[in-house]
Amino acid sequence: MITRGFMSIRGDKNLWRRLAPLAVALFSLGCGSAGPYGHAREYAPLGPEKKATEGAVDYDPVMAQRMPDQWQGKLISVFGVVKKRNAGQSGASKVTLSVRTLEDRNLCENKSTDSCRVTVSEREHAVVHAMLKLDGDDDIGPRSVGIGSLVRVVGKIRDTIDNSDGNPVVQAEYYRHWPRNYFVTTAARKDMRR
Repeated sequence: MITRGFMSIRGDKNLWRRLAPLAVALFSLGCGSAGPYGHAREYAPLGPEKKATEGAVDYDPVMAQRMPDQWQGKLISVFGVVKKRNAGQSGASKVTLSVRTLEDRNLCENKSTDSCRVTVSEREHAVVHAMLKLDGDDDIGPRSVGIGSLVRVVGKIRDTIDNSDGNPVVQAEYYRHWPRNYFVTTAARKDMRR
């Protein structure tokens, strides 16, 4: 009975013509994923990341310093390279970030999207601290969040500043992490292309 059903579908050329575009679309979606480290020509947010960033504004260090009351409690998104990681309160990690600007297009070593890396500015624009609840590989191991990692933090600026340097503290609601050597800065333009 299964064989007979298979044979009837197999023999229906019109059915295969109708299903072929669907099969191609599904195959390309599966193969076209940028993966957790964003191997794509342009920045590709993950599904949970898209949801977390709804309503968030990009962190503007100049405006946040001029109008701190308007930035406290506002949902922000910030990219930063980790300068320091310490234990924080309630099991969180306090991460000091060198704030960077996300580039519109990623740099790639060749024409293959597998060679593309998420790209941020070479220059530091500000410093912020982020409170992150790290788990799994992000907490411990060779690809854990550490000095030289890139992190995107989505969260709110707390009403306090860090006592050690006076910079704002962001309470993360979501974060995305790229271990060291899984992203590049614009300094790589001499060896890579857009």
